[in-house]
Amino acid sequence: MALTRRTFLAAGAAGAAGAALGRVPSARAAAWETVISGSFASYSTLEAAWNYRYPWGADHNGSARMYGSPSDHNHVYLEGSGVLVLKATRISWDEGNSSADPHLPIRYHSGAVHAREHVLVNDQFPNWEVKGRFQAPSARGTWPAFWLTGADSWPPESDILEYKGDTRNWFNTYRNASGGWSNTIVDVSNPGAWHEYRAWIAKVNATDVDIHYYLDGTWVGQHRGAGFVGHPMWIIINLQMEGSSGSPGPTSDTYFRARDIYVGRSRA
Repeated sequence: MALTRRTFLAAGAAGAAGAALGRVPSARAAAWETVISGSFASYSTLEAAWNYRYPWGADHNGSARMYGSPSDHNHVYLEGSGVLVLKATRISWDEGNSSADPHLPIRYHSGAVHAREHVLVNDQFPNWEVKGRFQAPSARGTWPAFWLTGADSWPPESDILEYKGDTRNWFNTYRNASGGWSNTIVDVSNPGAWHEYRAWIAKVNATDVDIHYYLDGTWVGQHRGAGFVGHPMWIIINLQMEGSSGSPGPTSDTYFRARDIYVGRSRA
């Protein structure tokens, strides 16, 4: 999208209609700018926009340990024209337990990437769009995700894609101020086919945002993210295994594919 794109045509635009289009009213026009686009065209563009593994390292809350680097593309690699592939492989040896709670035994090697740029909602950047197209595994023991999480604190968190061992996608927002989760759970026909998952994040007051979630261009839910303003968030794509998605997981290789990842923001 070019810098000439304008957000949210004018104050007083119909809020419901605006939400359906991924737009919300704004006091004045703002320039729109692209933060991430076309980043899976080559390994050089991938590595310019993304880092390998999680921001905090190789382990998280499942039984997969993340591997990947500019010289190791066994579990994070590019395929065809602009497709990122994360591959989880069952291991047959004892690699100890995950260093992250709940410290599950490591049973898989898999892949993750996180964007170099943060999503930061504030007065300068009051509106963000984060979206991508994915082929997601949904068998028991597979736990793919496309999500935002606080870079300097937790919460905030927003899960745009999360499958936990079945065909339901979980759109989740952690409500920072009051605690607990907001969940919109959508049964998806054939998650292994290409589907678009999208979040529209808009600053609504000095501390809070509204997040509108979309599946294949259709609005599915709106959550309030309390206390999100001013807190940078990582953008993460990962293929975790077991944990909340059940066990035992698959013995054959599991694949999670992503393309057309786009991140944009308005500049006030």
